[in-house]
Amino acid sequence: MPLDSTPLDLPLLGVAHSVSGRVWRQRPYCARETETMVQRKGIEWALAQVLSARGIGPADIEEHLAPSLKTSMPDPLVLHEMEAAAGRLADAVIGKETIGIFGDYDVDGTSAAALLFRYLRAVDAAPIVHLPDRFTEGYGPSKEGFASLAERGAKVIVTVDCGSNHQDVVGHSPADVIVLDHHLMGERPDVFALVNPQQERDLSGLKGLSAGGVVFMTLAALNRTLRERGFFKGREEPKLTRMLDLVALSLVADVMPLTGLTRVLVAQGLKVIGDLEHGRGGTLGIKALARRAGLTGQAVSTHLGYQIGPRINAAGRIGHAQTAFDLLVTDDPARAEMIAGKLETLNQERRRIEEEVRRAAISQVEESEPGAAIIAAGEGWHPGVVGIVAGRLKEHFNRPAFCIGFDEQGRGTGSGRSLPGIDLGGAVSQAARDGIIEGGGGHAMAAGLSLRADQVEGFRDFLEDRLANEVSAATQEHPLVLDSVLGLSAITGQTCRAIAPAGPFGQGNPEPRFALEDVVIRQARVVGERHLSLTIEDRGGKTARGIAFGCIDTPLGNLLEQGERTRVHLAGRITPDTWRGGEAAQFQVDDAAEAGRDFPAEGTI
Repeated sequence: MPLDSTPLDLPLLGVAHSVSGRVWRQRPYCARETETMVQRKGIEWALAQVLSARGIGPADIEEHLAPSLKTSMPDPLVLHEMEAAAGRLADAVIGKETIGIFGDYDVDGTSAAALLFRYLRAVDAAPIVHLPDRFTEGYGPSKEGFASLAERGAKVIVTVDCGSNHQDVVGHSPADVIVLDHHLMGERPDVFALVNPQQERDLSGLKGLSAGGVVFMTLAALNRTLRERGFFKGREEPKLTRMLDLVALSLVADVMPLTGLTRVLVAQGLKVIGDLEHGRGGTLGIKALARRAGLTGQAVSTHLGYQIGPRINAAGRIGHAQTAFDLLVTDDPARAEMIAGKLETLNQERRRIEEEVRRAAISQVEESEPGAAIIAAGEGWHPGVVGIVAGRLKEHFNRPAFCIGFDEQGRGTGSGRSLPGIDLGGAVSQAARDGIIEGGGGHAMAAGLSLRADQVEGFRDFLEDRLANEVSAATQEHPLVLDSVLGLSAITGQTCRAIAPAGPFGQGNPEPRFALEDVVIRQARVVGERHLSLTIEDRGGKTARGIAFGCIDTPLGNLLEQGERTRVHLAGRITPDTWRGGEAAQFQVDDAAEAGRDFPAEGTI
């Protein structure tokens, strides 16, 4: 039974309604196990409490703090049909057959295709690649793309991050088709081999893998098969572990749960990248994008998810994914810098377009009565940003949300983002099977779809019937779960380093969040387009730096800009202050509430 320092039936610091409408709860942890880890394992209390709150006890701590592929990597053949896939690829490599790669235009698809390409190039194979154009081909295998690969001599075609639901194309190819995917699927397509942990007959338990993760497992199986066939006699084996940065990028960008094997893959991939400024390891393209983003220090998962990933995605959203792919496979430093510059320009344009669509979508939704799921749609909305805007709508309204852009002929392309506990991909797949929309599918947390303008209301009704109970349960309290209350003196680089070993953080292993009790905002200064730089002060006069991203013209921003007129409780994360560097840290504000009275700082670190 967890022994936490704040009763679970009482909101932390009495915050039952923050500016986001959420109740604050403290994450339960076991005080006895925390004390044991501090005394017997020699770790700091902050880290011990964070680990305990995530279910890590004294018996598990060594393995958790030193994640290793040696102990965590399963036999890749546990994935259904992996043996057939690896065997056919080995035949193609040894027989010098041309191998075609058909990828996707998002970060996962691009990085997974680059991973497969780099390995095949390292074993002197002859891979050729086709990445679809989002605007002319759409998602998934296209007849034009397959025809192009066949004309270029592909005897084997590997679909990456797609293909599980495309029988009309993959099932009629003269080449042997191998599908490496992780999307929800219906009936198995008629292909040579399908490796997808989501398929019904797969008992691997590896449903948390991204497409990049599935490709990595396939390459491990292929490498072993080639070794067993004597292929590497007299030649050096490729170092698969040196390619783990691409796997980490795919996992983090596709918001896979960072638990078990996926957490280990990301941890090892971040080690490959190492120091973003001075380290020599990792893919040149990732390092070039990091420099464009102004990143410094050791690579962490948030760098991949919030700075590097969006820049790679900009290619497929605004331009063509081939640009990002070229960046991830080049070994020429000058070319990497040149392509990174192109992606930076595309990303700036993506931000401008996204902001226009975001404002229009929020205005549209605010004028209507939201149902179980939000649907915002508009003619001319750029299909490359609808997924990002759907995520913004989900965060703003605390509902599963779809954003759909229609062309002049009334054909719509949309994306949806979900809340934990609501299977949005399953709902969209069912709507497609029932003919309510033209097509679609995805994961529990994200989905894509295509539909006509006259199908929107029917789709809205379908979602209301299917999701109303799930959404009601998911949003009934919608707590913001925090690890403890901090004093301003804890906002230091030392605290950042103390809790970092509990990472990498992301979906399934959330970054620790803390509360600051009864403080004032001594200064709030607008930086960038929509951010606030803060000076936070406590009752004793101690100050700390803070930042609130994307909060201008939101309830959070409005409260913070009241400054000294209002005492507040803040909720957020401690992050390195890269602007000041050194030991500097800042408090990244996620939520706030007015401090109407004094509360005991229970659970304070």
